[in-house]
Amino acid sequence: MKYKAYSKVNIFLKIVGVRGNYHEIISRFILVKNLFDELCFTEKKSDDEFELNGDFGCHLSQNTIYKAYEALKKAGFKEQVCKLFEEKALRVEKNIPSFAGLGGGSSDAASFLHMVNQEANLNLTDAELADIGLDVGADVPFFIYNYESANVSGIGEIVERFEEKALHVEVVTPDIKCDTGAIYRAFRQNYKTDINLAQNMSKTKSEELVKTYRDLELNDLLKPALKIEKNLENYRKENWFFSGSGSSFFKIVGI
Repeated sequence: MKYKAYSKVNIFLKIVGVRGNYHEIISRFILVKNLFDELCFTEKKSDDEFELNGDFGCHLSQNTIYKAYEALKKAGFKEQVCKLFEEKALRVEKNIPSFAGLGGGSSDAASFLHMVNQEANLNLTDAELADIGLDVGADVPFFIYNYESANVSGIGEIVERFEEKALHVEVVTPDIKCDTGAIYRAFRQNYKTDINLAQNMSKTKSEELVKTYRDLELNDLLKPALKIEKNLENYRKENWFFSGSGSSFFKIVGI
């Protein structure tokens, strides 16, 4: 059985504070159902403790799925998880671009947590999985809940379903790898946000947001991203918007 790990875009993303080394946000995440990775269990072929197969652009220790594996063990499920992967391996078919603001790694980690929860009979609730997933990445809780649309706040741990019709999204990802940490640091040093505007956006439907606001108004990270990666300017178009810390742009089709 194959599990789909969907991508996401941020309809809006506002930085509203700092908590330690993390930035607090208010953002609208929506799932992109036409762009996804696929995960499945396969027969284990190696002697590795955890066999992960797929086309990844990072070392195993940096992979979000491996981090989710370690997070489950740390959370008290080492025996069940290690037993499961004595005979099974995990295979991932990657379709979501990396360093693109689409949440591919976080979505993979969330799908993995669901798969292990089911296969190893851990009986964890979505809230418990989201708590474990937050140790892996700030976007993981959103993907755990699998809401079509949600307001995400705090450092990613607060995920609230937003009731609205599903939107069809078209995504373009330039061959530019944005440095998320550098973009957030540039924002902190050079820009400020409007918390009242962020709160008002959180109450407004996504379709109305993209009709009302410009790309620079919706995403606080676009200005610092353009400053760091000047070639992004070549991909800005009317009715296209910037997702997360980039480098992907998206538009809502049919409005």
